[in-house]
Amino acid sequence: MADAISAAGSCLQPLCECLDGTGMLDAAAREVASFLHLKSNWADLDKAKKLLLAVETTVRARVTAEVDKLNICDPQVQVWLRRVEELQLDAIDEDYSQLRKYSCLGQCTIHAHRRASIGRRVLEALDEADKLIEEGRRFKKFGFKPLPKIVDPLPQIKTFGLETMLSQLHDLFEKGDSNIIGVWGQGGVGKTTLLHVFNNDLEKKAHDYQVVIFIEVSNSEALNTVEIQQTISERLNLPWNDAEPIAKRARFLIKALGRKRFVILLDDVRKKFCLEDVGIPTPDINSQSKLILTSRYREVCFQMNAQRSLIEMQILGNDASWELFLSKLSTETSAAVEPLGSQSATREHAMKIAQSCGGLPLALNVIGTAVAGLEEGEWQSAADAIATNMDNIDGVDEMFGRLKYSFDRLTPTQQQCFLYCTLFPEYGSISKEQLIGYWLAEGLLLNDSEKGYQIIRSLVSACLLQVSGSMSSKVKMHHVIRQLGLWLVNKSDTKFLVQPGMALDNAPSAGEWNEATRISIMSNNITELSFSPKCKNVTTLLMQNNPNLNKMSYGFFRTMSSLKVLDLSHTAITSLPECDALVALEHLNLSHTHIMRLPERLWLLKELRHLDLSVTVALEDTMNNCSKLHKLKVLNLFRSHYGIRDVDNLNLDSLKELLFLGITIYAEDVLKKLNMPRPLAKSTHRLNLKYCADMQSIKISDLSHMEHLEELYVESCYDLNTVVADAELTTSQLQFLTLSVLPSLESVLIAPMSHNFQYIRKLIISHCPKLSNITWVRRLQLLERLVISHCDGVLEIVEDEEQYGEQMKMQDHASDEQEDHAMVETSRNDTGQSDFPKLRLIVLTGLKKLRSICKPREFPCLETLRVEDCPNLRSIPLSCTHNYGKLKQICGSVEWWEKLQWENREEVACLDSKYFIPI
Repeated sequence: MADAISAAGSCLQPLCECLDGTGMLDAAAREVASFLHLKSNWADLDKAKKLLLAVETTVRARVTAEVDKLNICDPQVQVWLRRVEELQLDAIDEDYSQLRKYSCLGQCTIHAHRRASIGRRVLEALDEADKLIEEGRRFKKFGFKPLPKIVDPLPQIKTFGLETMLSQLHDLFEKGDSNIIGVWGQGGVGKTTLLHVFNNDLEKKAHDYQVVIFIEVSNSEALNTVEIQQTISERLNLPWNDAEPIAKRARFLIKALGRKRFVILLDDVRKKFCLEDVGIPTPDINSQSKLILTSRYREVCFQMNAQRSLIEMQILGNDASWELFLSKLSTETSAAVEPLGSQSATREHAMKIAQSCGGLPLALNVIGTAVAGLEEGEWQSAADAIATNMDNIDGVDEMFGRLKYSFDRLTPTQQQCFLYCTLFPEYGSISKEQLIGYWLAEGLLLNDSEKGYQIIRSLVSACLLQVSGSMSSKVKMHHVIRQLGLWLVNKSDTKFLVQPGMALDNAPSAGEWNEATRISIMSNNITELSFSPKCKNVTTLLMQNNPNLNKMSYGFFRTMSSLKVLDLSHTAITSLPECDALVALEHLNLSHTHIMRLPERLWLLKELRHLDLSVTVALEDTMNNCSKLHKLKVLNLFRSHYGIRDVDNLNLDSLKELLFLGITIYAEDVLKKLNMPRPLAKSTHRLNLKYCADMQSIKISDLSHMEHLEELYVESCYDLNTVVADAELTTSQLQFLTLSVLPSLESVLIAPMSHNFQYIRKLIISHCPKLSNITWVRRLQLLERLVISHCDGVLEIVEDEEQYGEQMKMQDHASDEQEDHAMVETSRNDTGQSDFPKLRLIVLTGLKKLRSICKPREFPCLETLRVEDCPNLRSIPLSCTHNYGKLKQICGSVEWWEKLQWENREEVACLDSKYFIPI
């Protein structure tokens, strides 16, 4: 028997070795194992299914975050997700459940084939699931920024009557006789709207061109070459280097564009410029590229070589004008002027008004807005008013004549305030506070500043002023509306000399000053005023923001006996010329100048009500003038080099009408005297504490008599170690806090709500080396701007609450121990509100040891995060799971950004690179 078995084995051995070489035995063993271990394999598959679902959920969330940021899903991730969908684990579960009904041995034998099939599928699915889980865990990149679109669509604008002009532009574009096309016409006629629509239309022709670039050329009188180059670089997805010379960058852009068939749309070209100087190669027929420009001036189109393909922008026809006019009216008013079935007197008057606008879109917008809410009985008088004084007006005069109705609806005071706004540069913002200060001095508001804010709201409502971006504290004028204002001035008996923001190196000649009542030469490059103008009628003279102006003739003001407003701020003057003649002067601004002392006879300016000497870094002496100006309502010495060093020098009690005091104090005993219950304390709005020797702590409640204090600036108080914002006893107005060059400062303690820091909107901390964190900022619910710089001890901006609380408990604060303990507890406890609900800006500079800002959390209003020279910062408090929907930019070095992305790939995966701006 043994011999037989041995012989059989000898015969089978070659066959087994042959089968083993083919892998058939392994496959057979795998089949048997899948049959015998079906139950355990299915259990493993069930676990793998749940794990795969978790991995899939994470991957899909990351993909969604990329798509939300307009990124494209990585192709490998797409394939992986498709494989997950094709796995069909639910079908296997159903089949296995059916098989389990036949659990006895006989039935298993009967269904052995089915069991083997299911076992094989379970094992295969388990292998595939394991692979997918492993692959899914290895993904580091879930999406990438797509290449720029050929056409970047602009916001859709509802248009009226543009079809003919648009068709004409398309015809010239397709004809190819010239590769440069010009569109010209008066301001407000719709050139920009036409270009917007044309840009979007080019999406249909995207296959003909490789890139379409829309550029807003004019944002100042001087060409902004850098901004144009930035726009081109962004559309070409090219790197940007601020340090690169403009000329070198232009040569690079010419080469980059030269390799493409491009269409460039230049909006609002004011003056001729060389395309190559900004980086645009002049298109020619061989290149098949195109350039379209708009301008108010036909001559500019000629100068830019668009003379062969030129379009004059036409005004709207009657039907389109009526449709645009109706679109500006309220629903009720629109229904009243457009009754169904018959004509009405109201409709006739409304049509008369619309026709009086002459088809000018800007006029239709402005006047339509002005009459948007008229009652039925007001239409006839409105139509008659618009028709007045319109005869024999051609061109620009006709446009302004029709726009004049919005001006005529203003009160005389509102009209004067509107015309005053034309003194400011054509582009840029105007501070409401500054504007109202001027109006007050000119006697336009009868000493009622609130009336000034009401007038600004009225002008905005009438579309004669615009709110400046997100800054509710500033306004601006549309350039056409400003030209309207200047036109109105020229039509009146008054004369303005208005040349602001025109890059002037020399002031207007003395003869031009003679008859002017208001003069503005602000924001230029004027260096000297060596003449003595004869302008006895001038009431306002604005010369601020001439940074190199350092010389004025001794008798410059000799004839200006009517002058009420004089602004020399942000100039380099070191002294003020003889000013005895300025007997009517009410508003004098010398802030941010290099003035060293005030004129000895400044006290003769008996009408002076506003004197601003803030940030006068060289001012040494006021010659006791301030205390003699008894009508002063505003005295601002905030952050001036001149400050009060001795108690006896605080002699301002004679200023009985003072409402606003900004002051710099150099001694703690002076501070105590100032804070006594008297009018001087009540009028203090801005306080600068500087070089206060031996002052070791500041308790904000000790400033309780300064009930209108808005800004506190503490600097160079070398012994100061503690700032305490204790529980407020009176309503705190403090909104701006700066702590600068305080080498001993270790603690800032905040009491439970309500505390004296609760209204702070801007916080600046610099050169405070002993501060290790500022976790207390969590208590500042209204904080909008946070700036921390050169605080060498700061490791984290906001520490973990428990760790912070334990550290603070260990500190001994002498007699204030119990009170401080309560403050520590508050810093750790939940207030029921999210941290930083209003924060818009974070700036971190020179924090060498900073490792972390804070744990990721909600930043619902954050717009800008700027990090500079913080080499150890390896994370930012933003992640895909938190809200930062208003984020616009993250500024930092390229090296820092790359390290951040590498070391925190998962946390910052949702932060599109479009947010990053290198510095």
